[in-house]
Amino acid sequence: MNAIDLEQVQMSAAERDRFAAELGEARCYFELGMGGSTLMAARSGVEQIVSLDSDNTWIEAVRAHPDITPRCANGSMSLLDVAGGTGDIAIRCHKKGIPNITICDINNEMLQHGRNKAIDKGIVAGIDYVLGNGEDLPFSSNSFDCYTIAFGIRNVTHIDKVLSEAYRVLKKGGRFLCLEFSKVENPMIQRAYDFYSFSLIPKIGGVIAGNPEAYQYLSESIRKFPDQETFLGMLNRAGFEHTNYTNLSFGIAAIHGGYKL
Repeated sequence: MNAIDLEQVQMSAAERDRFAAELGEARCYFELGMGGSTLMAARSGVEQIVSLDSDNTWIEAVRAHPDITPRCANGSMSLLDVAGGTGDIAIRCHKKGIPNITICDINNEMLQHGRNKAIDKGIVAGIDYVLGNGEDLPFSSNSFDCYTIAFGIRNVTHIDKVLSEAYRVLKKGGRFLCLEFSKVENPMIQRAYDFYSFSLIPKIGGVIAGNPEAYQYLSESIRKFPDQETFLGMLNRAGFEHTNYTNLSFGIAAIHGGYKL
């Protein structure tokens, strides 16, 4: 696959600048999505250069439930972040005022990494760390107001089991949110995205982490994940209602949401 020269693409200067910015945001999503202990060292480095301004969309989606703000104020709001061992989402939600957060991850090393990161940021209370499998959560039914999973569901063996467990542990009226790589709708963006993900990412992984195979898996797992409408249908079949999705960066990533009613 050949690289794209933006100067040769027929578009205005403003459109070219926006296109370049979107590709930069795609790189940020890739770096945020690098999960697993084999990539932990690489993630520790790239987090210093990744801007998560777009993550404000994610945080606001968490707080959009009409019951969230008052529950945050009185300290009763509870959020479960699955596959969140790095602590990225939990730390940002904590800073936005969500008082009771539980991180559940299948990888103990990642949990420890997230705990250390939170401590380094001065967060010593308000976040619990639980070792567990998203397909068989170690929590009672109807336990949480909000369930989040960011860049984790594409790596599970059975997506339907994860969604079923998410539905089970949410309280009635609870909100489900999933941030994940998705399908790009613009052909020109798709071409550039494919070049970046399949040609550059494995090479970067080889240099930074000495593990190009893991970065190749990252690209391939994104390609295999269901598109926006297919995943939306899976949410509906799991029992969620008022389901929807919001594309980020032309569909490079998407936020899917729903409610347990």
